[in-house]
Amino acid sequence: MSDKDLKDLKVLIVEDVEDARLYMRIELEQEGFIVFEAADGRAAVEAAARDKPDIILMDLSLPKMDGLAAAKQIREDERFKNVPLIAVTAHQENDFRAGARDSGFDAYITKPLDVNWLKGLLDRLLT
Repeated sequence: MSDKDLKDLKVLIVEDVEDARLYMRIELEQEGFIVFEAADGRAAVEAAARDKPDIILMDLSLPKMDGLAAAKQIREDERFKNVPLIAVTAHQENDFRAGARDSGFDAYITKPLDVNWLKGLLDRLLT
C-alpha cells in the first residue's frame, strides 16, 4: 500500500491528554489522514459507531472506561472486526502488552508516536 493509498483514511485518536491528542492529530493530518478524536473510552465506543473509522489509535489509560474495555466493546461490533486497533501508550510492561492483545488490539506502540513507523505498520495491517 502506498502513501497515496493511506491518504484520506479515517483515524480515530483516543487520548485523554489534550496535548498528546493535538500532536497526533497534527502529525496524521499532515500525512493526509482524516482525524476524529475522543478523550475517554466511553466516547471512543460512541465515536467509532458514529464516525466508522478505518483505523483506531487508542491509549490504554483512559477515564470513564479504560482502553482495554473500550477495545473489547468496539470489537464486539461486527463492523470493526477487521479495523486495525492500535494501542498507543506510555506503558512498556509485558502485562500491558498481553492485556492489549487479549482485548483485541492488533498492535502496540509506545509514545511518542513515530508517524513514519505508524505508516509502515498500517501498510502491513491494511494489506
